[in-house]
Amino acid sequence: MKVLLINGSPHERGTTYTALKKAADTLEQLGIKTEIFHVGSLQSVCIDCRVCKKKGNNRCIYDDSVNEALEKAETADGFIFGTPVHYASASGLMTAFMDRAFYAGSDLFRYKPAAAVACARRAGTTAALDQMNKYMTISCMPIVSSQYWNMVHGNIPEDAPKDEEGMQIMETLAKNMAWLLKCIEIGKKNGIEPPDSEPQVRTNFIR
Repeated sequence: MKVLLINGSPHERGTTYTALKKAADTLEQLGIKTEIFHVGSLQSVCIDCRVCKKKGNNRCIYDDSVNEALEKAETADGFIFGTPVHYASASGLMTAFMDRAFYAGSDLFRYKPAAAVACARRAGTTAALDQMNKYMTISCMPIVSSQYWNMVHGNIPEDAPKDEEGMQIMETLAKNMAWLLKCIEIGKKNGIEPPDSEPQVRTNFIR
C-alpha cells in the first residue's frame, strides 16, 4: 500500500513539506509506503477545454506536473494534499493543481482515502481545509481525519516542529490513514468491493 502526499507550496522544503514529512514518517513506520510529490510550477490553470473528458485518458492537455502526479495516482492507495495558506485559502498553485488533477483524473481518486493539510503562520487554515475537502467529497473519497483539524503552524520550516499539537495531529492523521487503508485491504480480500458508480444525474437550475 502507498500514500501519495502532494506538496502544493511554492517552497519545496518549506513548512508544508515539514508537516507532510511528519505524516509520511509515521506511515512508513506503520508499513505504508509513501512519496512526497512537489507540484513545482504549472503551465496553466484549467481553461475548461474539456479535452481530457473527450479523450478519457485521465490526463490533462497541459503536460506538466499534473500529469506526472496523475500517473503516480494510478498506483496510489491514499492521498494527503498539503498547502500553505495564502489569503485564507489554499495556495494558487495548489488550487490550480487540484482543479486540473481532479477534473482530468477523477477516476484515479474515486474511493481512495484522502486528507487535506493546511499550514499557516497564524490563521486561515480552516477556510483552506474546507476548500480542499470539497475536491474529495465530490469524488467519492473517504475523508481521513485526526483529533483536531489538520493544520500545522509556522512561518518557516524550523517553526513547524515547535507546534507540538500540530505534529501530533499529523501523526494521528497518518495512523488513521494507515488503519483505514488496512481495513480496505482486508475488505477486498474478503470480496468487499467499492460500490458501482451510476451515471451522474445533473440538474441545472436554469433550463
